[in-house]
Amino acid sequence: MDGSTSYFDFKNVDWGQMRSATWETIWMTVVSIVAVAILGYFIGLLLFETSGSKSFVVRAINWIVALFVNVFRSIPFIILIVLLLPFTKQVVGTIIGPVAALPSLIISAAPFYGRMVELAFHEIDRGVLEASEAMGASQWQIITKVLLPESLPALISGITVTAISLIGYTAMAGAIGAGGLGNLAYQEGFESSNNTVTLVSTVIIVLIVFAFQFVGDFATKKVDKRVV
Repeated sequence: MDGSTSYFDFKNVDWGQMRSATWETIWMTVVSIVAVAILGYFIGLLLFETSGSKSFVVRAINWIVALFVNVFRSIPFIILIVLLLPFTKQVVGTIIGPVAALPSLIISAAPFYGRMVELAFHEIDRGVLEASEAMGASQWQIITKVLLPESLPALISGITVTAISLIGYTAMAGAIGAGGLGNLAYQEGFESSNNTVTLVSTVIIVLIVFAFQFVGDFATKKVDKRVV
């Protein structure tokens, strides 16, 4: 088939392979999101807690963490994958497959989400924090009872945006052998001139993005006290 009709020759699609690739993409995304949410939260918290300090040591910590965040946010993902290949080989024992994609996915997205966490904390009314301190709340209580609840809608919204970026990253990682729909679209679609596989892979990725966006928006509205 030639032209636009080549996109709809569904007999050329191995649906078992498509299901396996879809699961790999979802697995890579979910595992990465969990790790990024945890690491990003602590990065953002560290940036927030060390900002504006008069202590030289604390300011130095803030500068080092901010530098780490800015550097890794600036590196294009496809370059980061190649840069981290030796590290990935040492950590997971391979540079091919879904597991091998995790270090690059997590390291690329955690600083991005960490900066979003920091901004969410800075948007909290200072009066609320000062009132908590005046009432004798400990630092741990302020973090768990004030910072986290007050910023939760923004945190969920931020991890939703990050998750959608990660889905795109998994597709790029697939192009160099990380598995998933990106790998299937590239090897079985592009390299084999099978436009139908490329189209179906694209549609599934779009549906996965829609699903994550829907869940994220729903969760944000549920926890946002400003929404009636």
